[in-house]
Amino acid sequence: MCFIPKTHLQTISSKLKPSFSPAISMAQTDAPAHVAILPSPGMGHLIPLVELAKRLVHQHNFSITFVIPTDGSTSKAQRSVLGSLPSAIHSVFLPQVNLSDLPEDVKIETTISHTVARSLPSLRDVFRSLVDGGARVVALVVDLFGTDAFDVAREFNVSPYIFFPSTAMALSLFFHLPKLDEMVSCEYREMQEPVKIPGCLPIHGGELLDPTQDRKNDAYKWLLYHTNRYRMAEGVMVNSFMDLEKGALKALQEVEPGKPTVYPVGPLVNMDSSAGVEGSECLRWLDDQPHGSVLFVSFGSGGTLSLDQITELALGLEMSEQRFLWVVRSPNDKVSNATFFSVDSHKDPFDFLPKGFSDRTKGRGLAVPSWAPQPQVLGHGSTGGFLTHCGWNSTLESVVNGVPLIVWPLYAEQKMNAWMLTKDIKVALRPKASENGLIGREEIANAVRGLMEGEEGKRVRNRMKDLKEAAARVLSEDGSLSELAHKWKNQKCT
Repeated sequence: MCFIPKTHLQTISSKLKPSFSPAISMAQTDAPAHVAILPSPGMGHLIPLVELAKRLVHQHNFSITFVIPTDGSTSKAQRSVLGSLPSAIHSVFLPQVNLSDLPEDVKIETTISHTVARSLPSLRDVFRSLVDGGARVVALVVDLFGTDAFDVAREFNVSPYIFFPSTAMALSLFFHLPKLDEMVSCEYREMQEPVKIPGCLPIHGGELLDPTQDRKNDAYKWLLYHTNRYRMAEGVMVNSFMDLEKGALKALQEVEPGKPTVYPVGPLVNMDSSAGVEGSECLRWLDDQPHGSVLFVSFGSGGTLSLDQITELALGLEMSEQRFLWVVRSPNDKVSNATFFSVDSHKDPFDFLPKGFSDRTKGRGLAVPSWAPQPQVLGHGSTGGFLTHCGWNSTLESVVNGVPLIVWPLYAEQKMNAWMLTKDIKVALRPKASENGLIGREEIANAVRGLMEGEEGKRVRNRMKDLKEAAARVLSEDGSLSELAHKWKNQKCT
């Protein structure tokens, strides 16, 4: 039997604090069209929605309210990003929900879904305050696991929309998943034939996004629940563009009864070339390197490797004899698998590098602890490649800057991204793991040399250059977002 979570899983008695009211009240007259945006918890979900909000404000004169569910204290990074936004963009952090009844090993998709569902009473209070304050709310935009909020939007006669922050390929799978679930009885990874996603190259079931890998787990049941509700949206925005994912987008835009319109609005990436980078050591170092000579190595804000894998990566970079800039993070607690959280993050990441590594690579390599200004590094002329976990934000930043990839997927939908980037779009190389799950130093060195100076590297570099030019054209045009903005502006509110 299909698992259908209840919409109202917990009633929250606390109301919004009075201090929120000035931020979300609007003038009674001459109010611009107003969009409420509900991101799932986490910076990776917030970043592309912030870019969407800025474009709506700067190009289309909307006002925006971010309504942010929380299952813990809000991060400094979240508050910093939201605090730097234009005055037409407001933000409200909803009261923290209680998730103490969930198992300790609960997966992130389940946590996010419960957080949103249990925040609905507070979301309703925000909508009431917006409407009472005179805001002309024309749309509620949620991201991929926020569909329970549709119920509140409908109560206030507001149109519900989805912003899908990942690939058109993943979105095509989401629309196809209810049918696939009915057709297949085994685990998808056990299927003899590749999974056929509309508009996409067939893919092995084991490469599908993480929550599909255990159909008995609540994470999969929540995923299936949300994908069934996608057709309740009036439209779906996807952070991609036609030249990047032509097959998937054409399949998504085919007209079907009850299927919402799909708007490709990407690439939505952080285009600010200067924010927070004054005096950056790694940018100064890049200034002294030859053009296109440096491989940037970073696994994002959530990606960590085992100690064994860090050792192999370090020695592989050393063996490659190529220039590199490596964002080093402390290892996770598992021997040979990457996980989402680091248990040793309080320690100096350099303590885990092989003995003598820094001295042996001095001059052609730079390791920096924990963080680097990624958009600025990828936009620097000395950066010629990117070894990445291939999260979609990072991938789009690479496309916009024309930087080819070595893909090293860790979690979420990243294996799907890696499959598409290597097999379909062909802008990436992918080193192979051994039977024990480790990617060895020789394999890493060969991939790095192949990208930075090999013939295959030249091919993916030329393909990425074409995509960079296509992305620039998309960014300069009035595309799908303008079409949607026009629709919202002419929408009557009741």
